Amino acid sequence: QVQLVESGGGLVQAGGSLRLSCAVSGQYLSSFGMGWFRQAPGKEREFVATINWSGGSTDYTDSVKGRFTISRDNVKNTVYLQMNSLKPEDTAVYYCARTKSPGSGSRWYYEYAYWGQGTQVTVSS
Repeated sequence: QVQLVESGGGLVQAGGSLRLSCAVSGQYLSSFGMGWFRQAPGKEREFVATINWSGGSTDYTDSVKGRFTISRDNVKNTVYLQMNSLKPEDTAVYYCARTKSPGSGSRWYYEYAYWGQGTQVTVSS
């Protein structure tokens, strides 16, 4: 059974930083792509960032490029999302997810098989 547990969310002022962590258990993390998605109240879940199995390839939605960094530690079975220069529009529940197939990450939610429970990020103006 694969389990993903996010942590690191909280309340921060605009311009501040947070680092989200996603601990993965139950199966080798190192073979699979990982992603971060977010969902704000009344909105659809949206793609934020993704990383391939090795960490050598990453992709971001345009609104977070240059501010957010996704990374992974396959020894610790953990994926991270470093969020800098946070804006009120970044307020959402953030979810990590593991791909269905080994290898690449993906922007598309249907490419993911396992999801965490989410962690709340609130950015005040």
